[in-house]
Amino acid sequence: MNDEQRRQFIAEVWRRFEAVQDWAVANWPDAAHPLSSSDFVESRKEILSLGLPPGQRLHLVPQQNVPEPGQGGPQYEDVMPAPWP
Repeated sequence: MNDEQRRQFIAEVWRRFEAVQDWAVANWPDAAHPLSSSDFVESRKEILSLGLPPGQRLHLVPQQNVPEPGQGGPQYEDVMPAPWP
């Protein structure tokens, strides 16, 4: 795949993602806790990283020697960064 094809693909993914995001924000059923575009920041980062060479893409580093939830390990891992103080 050449660079122009990659850019066109990413532009199309971005356009479709924006449409889904707009739909999700408009149709979110919990009016007490509405969605906003800031809820989709990590998704946008992932889409934009598609344009990077494979060695520079975003990766979650798996933790080593962490037991599975059924073996007493954590049920949930928070992957969001902590806010600035």
